[in-house]
Amino acid sequence: MLFAVMFEDEPAQAAELRRKHLPDHLRFLEKHKERVVAAGPLVSAAGEAQGGLWLVEAEDRETVDRMVQEDPFWPTGLRKSVRIAAWKQVFAEGRRQI
Repeated sequence: MLFAVMFEDEPAQAAELRRKHLPDHLRFLEKHKERVVAAGPLVSAAGEAQGGLWLVEAEDRETVDRMVQEDPFWPTGLRKSVRIAAWKQVFAEGRRQI
């Protein structure tokens, strides 16, 4: 099953926390490359990261929730909120997928 994981960051110290913990976060994503289909920051019109988005292949929501909590960004206070939703792709590469 494919899940969309949407993170909203705390703006107060986001840039500093992101810079400090980014290498560990990227190693974490690499460690889970068999599950993480895609990941990256959500950016404001000014080009500043304000959250993130992952697409994760997993058996269930609980597996994804455990991944979120194991991410080095999670305990730092960077993340203000997270939303995990099952996602069904119906269109890609210019054509219907169903």
